[in-house]
Amino acid sequence: MPSQKHEKIDLNTEYPCPCRRKGQLIPITLTEAFGCDRCQQIFVVEDNGHVLEQLSTTYPYKRTWHWMGNNWRIVPTRLGESYLPVALGVIFVLVIIWLPLALRLANGSSIIAWAIVAVLLATLPALMVWLTYRR
Repeated sequence: MPSQKHEKIDLNTEYPCPCRRKGQLIPITLTEAFGCDRCQQIFVVEDNGHVLEQLSTTYPYKRTWHWMGNNWRIVPTRLGESYLPVALGVIFVLVIIWLPLALRLANGSSIIAWAIVAVLLATLPALMVWLTYRR
């Protein structure tokens, strides 16, 4: 039965690449880092040898993994490191609070303008999340 507890990462051992590209992580001499022979990513060992962190990334937050003995398990990010809660909060405020208030205060001719402004402001966080999480 595979181990459910993460293990310490040995700097002298080869591991499979956590990016799922069927590459091998090869230790980089004189460093606490690994390089993948397939995807060319560099990974560093953090947290006293228990966490592998992707060094060169296009993500807004760093991806990290634990070694489980035979595979990698991604370390969940904290809520504050993600753009998703911020975007959902902005959309919530715009749709639930600002839009009804703007529609109540607007006169007949400017209701369409207020609605267009609200829709545009609500799409900005959605666009931000889409750009953040796309590969």
